[in-house]
Amino acid sequence: MTQGEKVNPGTWRLPEGPRPLRLDLLVFPPGLSVLVLAPHPDDFDETGVTLRRLHESGARIRLLVCSSSANGVDDAGCVPPTDEDKAALREREQLDSAAFFGLGGEQTKFLRLPVKEGGYLKDDPASYCAVEAEAAEFRPRLVFLPHGRDTNPDHRLVYAWWIRLKTILREEPQALLFRDPKTISLREDAVCAFGGDAASWKRTLLLFHRSQQARNLRTRGSGFDERILEVNRDSAARLGLAEPFAELFEIG
Repeated sequence: MTQGEKVNPGTWRLPEGPRPLRLDLLVFPPGLSVLVLAPHPDDFDETGVTLRRLHESGARIRLLVCSSSANGVDDAGCVPPTDEDKAALREREQLDSAAFFGLGGEQTKFLRLPVKEGGYLKDDPASYCAVEAEAAEFRPRLVFLPHGRDTNPDHRLVYAWWIRLKTILREEPQALLFRDPKTISLREDAVCAFGGDAASWKRTLLLFHRSQQARNLRTRGSGFDERILEVNRDSAARLGLAEPFAELFEIG
């Protein structure tokens, strides 16, 4: 799409051509429906720069969080350290981040799907149907979610649900499967490159996830913000981009 060209956002698709597609140079049509299918709170923020470009273009963005991920909170970071309080903490962090981004509360929904022992999502028909119902009602053209080739069980499960889901939605949407620190591999189909100012903005977005910042500092010796931005630095470097950071995607 070129500047000034009118395109129906209900039928728009990512353009064909050389890969990786430069999302930071692409003009998106106003009114594009964008669903972020997040296994956990904080998955939205990993692609915050790309999503900000869409938001600024006038996209309709909806954030659907599958699990509140109580198992991602240290006991010391939540008093009392119950699963209910940990889940509520993570949801508050995501709402704070979304508000900073510019999403209203009505654009964010927590499905609170059941989890099995260990705190990971259960793969049951009711959970899948809940995701399917939300997606069918919203009718997205673009869907953001983690790639399925990943060491995190919830990322793999939500990706598997997406594979089922995309074939039954009207006018089959496209997905931008993003590179996460736990991604094993992905096809380098699309990229959103960015510089230092956008990285500073993204760092602020990531730091709203205070429980994850504290856990990463304790277990890895560096913060959640730096962990994500390091992936973005590596993505830019491996593609030989002039910009120092990039969010990397497979189109699926």
